[in-house]
Amino acid sequence: MNDAVEEKHAHSAVDAEARTREPFINPSGHPQELERNFRLINICGLGITSGNTWIALGGSIVVAIYNGGPPGVIYELIATSIFYWFIAASIAELASAMPSSGGVYHWASVTAGRYGRVCGWFAGWWNFIAWIFGAASTAQIVGAQTVSMYALFHPDFDIQRWHVFVAYLICTWVCCLLVALANRAVPTIESLGGFLVLAGVFVTILVCAIMPHVNGKPYASDDFVWRDWQNETGYASNGFVFCLGMLNGAFAVGTPDVISHLAEEVPRPGRNIPLGILAQYVLGFVTALCYAIALFYSINDLDAVLKSSYLFPLTEIYVQSTGSAGGSLGLLILAFLPSIVAVIGCYLTSSRVLWTLARDNATPFSRFISQVDRKQRNPFNSIILCGVICTILGCIYVGSSTAFSAFVGSFAVLSTLSYLAAILPHLLTKRANVTPGWFWMKGFLGFLVNTVSSLYIIAFVIIFCFPFSLPVDAETMNYASLITGGSSIFVMAFWFWRKGDYVGPQHVSLESALLAEDAI
Repeated sequence: MNDAVEEKHAHSAVDAEARTREPFINPSGHPQELERNFRLINICGLGITSGNTWIALGGSIVVAIYNGGPPGVIYELIATSIFYWFIAASIAELASAMPSSGGVYHWASVTAGRYGRVCGWFAGWWNFIAWIFGAASTAQIVGAQTVSMYALFHPDFDIQRWHVFVAYLICTWVCCLLVALANRAVPTIESLGGFLVLAGVFVTILVCAIMPHVNGKPYASDDFVWRDWQNETGYASNGFVFCLGMLNGAFAVGTPDVISHLAEEVPRPGRNIPLGILAQYVLGFVTALCYAIALFYSINDLDAVLKSSYLFPLTEIYVQSTGSAGGSLGLLILAFLPSIVAVIGCYLTSSRVLWTLARDNATPFSRFISQVDRKQRNPFNSIILCGVICTILGCIYVGSSTAFSAFVGSFAVLSTLSYLAAILPHLLTKRANVTPGWFWMKGFLGFLVNTVSSLYIIAFVIIFCFPFSLPVDAETMNYASLITGGSSIFVMAFWFWRKGDYVGPQHVSLESALLAEDAI
């Protein structure tokens, strides 16, 4: 009896030693290389700041107003948010079942079955390109905010694109190096960003609601905010203009996959990722809607807003709301600080997507890009490469703001196409290729949500490629179709070059995987 007990203890000791010696395999089928130093509160902060809903909506407010005026902006935001809730639910379901830093890249490889290799390839590259454009776009917004804040107190200042480019470069590399060199501090930064977003919108709403009364200025009328439809696009159909205007809402709410790319850095990702997505979308919608309403009631001269020389359109609105340049500066700072944290989130996301592509040999110089820095415990090379790419995109802005806008403006189209590459095969295979996770939509509900998501993406990818207004010239043309088509041709050509060496991610079920979090 004693011999048997001793032998059992000896085997247990050997097994324990083997577990500490051998790398843990996570649900992506790869060894667990990254530290799980993000918690639920951290990824909620990441989702809220990278979604940046109310700030993104405010940053595009002038363009949005042409698609129906203030009522158009509000109702288009509501409609877009409803459809993106369906997309977010579809993504949360897949993230719960297959928590992987690859996100849609991994899920498309599994849901598409026999076509998973090529489907996942396109999903991954579309998603990476979209997030690189998202990082460049957000950094450009920070640059425009910086220059606009300076111009507030220097009325004779002649704003040039290179001014924005300098601020863009500083923001790009400060955020890039923070992600690369301060890996353990980034979760705290993201939590702080979430707090700044919520506190900032609360203060901004109060100021926009109170200050016009204090300054003796009139509020906008109810008709102006809720009923006066203004079609300034040149399109005859108001229904089409409404659909076209939903693009502005998509830029504000269209990041449901952002926290899914940290699945290998979060304990219990199958549970925490869906909860984080829920927090991101509930808080994002409520704050954006309340902010838009307060903002429109504070406008007393819409023509001055539309004709403003400031690069960041909220500057003039805040001047009208507060009655002073100082007040406007204070509100701009409340948007500026979370925007910087949003750039950090974009580098977190884009670098993780590139890293997961590289570890499956889907990129040039895969061995170099897929390395994990032993000291920082992050994909250091991938992060720096993303900074280099964004710097190149910034150089395009100096040469032509139209060309830069063409690239970054295709974010919504490319990102939603990557979602479609995962959701549509999931639907067409009758949801049979995925083992349910903690969050799973059972029966008819799952089919309904996936169907609405797929139909919305298909329809609106087409609509979002139409020109923003008529008549069209080289400056006002919507180049999203050109950039999306060109990117897809590049991805296809690269596929034929690399497909012999490319295997793609392999799904390991949560039950059979030896999860790293169980050992921590």
